[in-house]
Amino acid sequence: MMNDKRTILVIEDDPYISHFIDISLSKEAYAVLIAKTAAEGLFLISSHHPEIVLLDLGLPDKDGIDLLRELRTFSDVPVLIVSARGQETEKIAALDLGANDYITKPFHMGELMARIRVAERFIQKSDTEKGNTDFTCDWLSVDYEKRKVLVDGEEIHLTPTEYKTLLLLIANRGKVLTHNFIIRQIWGYEGGDSKSVRVFMANLRRKLEKDTAHPRFILTEIGVGYRFADE
Repeated sequence: MMNDKRTILVIEDDPYISHFIDISLSKEAYAVLIAKTAAEGLFLISSHHPEIVLLDLGLPDKDGIDLLRELRTFSDVPVLIVSARGQETEKIAALDLGANDYITKPFHMGELMARIRVAERFIQKSDTEKGNTDFTCDWLSVDYEKRKVLVDGEEIHLTPTEYKTLLLLIANRGKVLTHNFIIRQIWGYEGGDSKSVRVFMANLRRKLEKDTAHPRFILTEIGVGYRFADE
């Protein structure tokens, strides 16, 4: 465990669930803050600057989706949605707005801890990779300065859009990116065709992966989008 405790803010109005999460995270040497309302959560984010936020969507004073939208106007803190709302549309809406992950109640603590560890690796990579000029993972290498992509040391050709997409995936690895998010970041508009994204990703996979049926790098989140492998 790290020497410095990471602070995790839990925004949850159910006292039983927040208490359970508090005890479990405290045992793992995290510092835990609890907020029962969206207003209290925003105050604690501004005043205590937690490293990770666990956010319930069903809050008494404001919908969690609206809170996430407001939060993303001033903070990039990793947000894990913890909600009883299991509908795919809710999940996609939250991820579209910049949530890092989504876990549905009821959940096992081991699953939540695993998602938190992914968020921590996302933080560490974001911190250490500022100013980095290359990326390497297994047989894939990217030289940002020369704009070169290599597979097993051999340079491969990517179109400008494919290259831009690969950089977006790598920069957010471990985080689920929805079809809409990818369309907005790469093509600059909302509400594009998710089928086109799937075709595009299949082409990119063919250039990068050794076995497209069992991809190493670009993983599919069924019905939602894609995640670049985080390790």
